[in-house]
Amino acid sequence: MDTDMHYDDTIIQLLQDAEDLKIAGEQAAAVKLLQEILIQEPGCVEALEELGDNYLTTREMPSAEKALKQALKLAPDSSNANYLMGFLYSLQEQWAESVEYLKKADTGSPNHPEILRCLGWAFYNGNRKSQGISVLERSRNLNPNDPSILCDLGVCYMNSHQFSDAKNTFEAALNIDPNSDQAKECLLMLKMLKDGTEEFEKKSSK
Repeated sequence: MDTDMHYDDTIIQLLQDAEDLKIAGEQAAAVKLLQEILIQEPGCVEALEELGDNYLTTREMPSAEKALKQALKLAPDSSNANYLMGFLYSLQEQWAESVEYLKKADTGSPNHPEILRCLGWAFYNGNRKSQGISVLERSRNLNPNDPSILCDLGVCYMNSHQFSDAKNTFEAALNIDPNSDQAKECLLMLKMLKDGTEEFEKKSSK
């Protein structure tokens, strides 16, 4: 949490309490607390960002968008609010909008692995495939032990038929987190895609 906040100690403590509730998975309680903060401090950008984040977790997209738009109205250059808005549009597969907000987030917080992960994914799915892979590789280089980054990068490799790179990346994710269902599913998907491609190529060559 941003420690450079110009609120009284009560508001700062309530924001911390809301953060703790979010981490504990108690989104409804966190939302209620954040709404109470906003009654006292309607211009509290941090509370609006946290509200948007909690609504994203529960996939309440219209409520998340409303909170984040208000945060950006008050603080257009907020890296966190731009990141969350970019993530929201990514979930809705609105890739151009996602890229727009994530680029703003990257400007405010350059070389942030999570922002770059989301930006690379949005680039790739918005048909800027080489750029997407390049940005995801930057994200991986900054945080090589994040299974989510590795899985996203591996999926992009796989969809670009770079099967060897995809396999190595998924296996690296599984080495970091042997219980990662995402990495296991990705490896299974890779095997199916690779086997199907090889079978198609065999038939085509006859």
